[in-house]
Amino acid sequence: MKIAIVQNNTAESIEVTRELKELLDNAGIVVVTHQPDIIISVGGDGTLLSAFHRYAHLLDSVRFIGVHTGHLGFYTDWRQYNLTELVDSLDNDNGEFIDYPLLDVEVIYKNKLKNKHFLALNESIVKITDGTLVCDVYIKEEHFERFRGDGLCISTPTGSTGYNKSIGGAVLHPRLEALQLTEIASLNNRIFRTLSSPMIIAPDEWIKIIPIETTKFTLTIDQLVSTETEVDYIRFRIAKERIRFAQYQHTHFWDRVEDAFLGAKSKNEDRMDR
Repeated sequence: MKIAIVQNNTAESIEVTRELKELLDNAGIVVVTHQPDIIISVGGDGTLLSAFHRYAHLLDSVRFIGVHTGHLGFYTDWRQYNLTELVDSLDNDNGEFIDYPLLDVEVIYKNKLKNKHFLALNESIVKITDGTLVCDVYIKEEHFERFRGDGLCISTPTGSTGYNKSIGGAVLHPRLEALQLTEIASLNNRIFRTLSSPMIIAPDEWIKIIPIETTKFTLTIDQLVSTETEVDYIRFRIAKERIRFAQYQHTHFWDRVEDAFLGAKSKNEDRMDR
């Protein structure tokens, strides 16, 4: 088995990585940077997102593991105190995994010569900061609405707990394999109207956004940001590819949600209420 490690640069992550490498070496497990079987991220969710994008071209053959050293680790199951148990699990690996859907993003330009394609684990955001974003929204090639506002967020089920949730989107279980479209500060009055509600899009449908009266906007793919011009349209759909996590100690989705947003305090309050 070959392991790649992606870490952030905090003192805790550096120490955890040092300890992990020592344990892997003692177990005879090889640490590599190219063609790994398993990728271990050491840090928080941002570090795991970086690891995902670094190795996105190997999704058919790799699995991910997250070791948490940050403030919030929604994708990370392991901590420094159980690294020995993690290495034991790697040493006795049987190939089990749990997989989650990804977002496929295709940017088509007006000149058709430099089209781009991305995969997102969490979300993609189309946003404008110096005016009003105006765009036509299509669902499966049928015109749905003309949006005016700050932007639109298209998220995966696992990404629904991130930025999507902070702007009023719903939390989706990843087995639903649906896209979610959530508006960012939409303009609604007696002249301009949008649905002004999060939309859940079926896995066999897609979202197409056509910029109108907009020459420049910001496009984010997870934590990656680019400024886009001369865009004909952007298409979002559930990707054929999926991300796989090694299932040694994989936390149930709703346990993750409860731990991330409610935590031990809510459990204590619930006991007191009883």
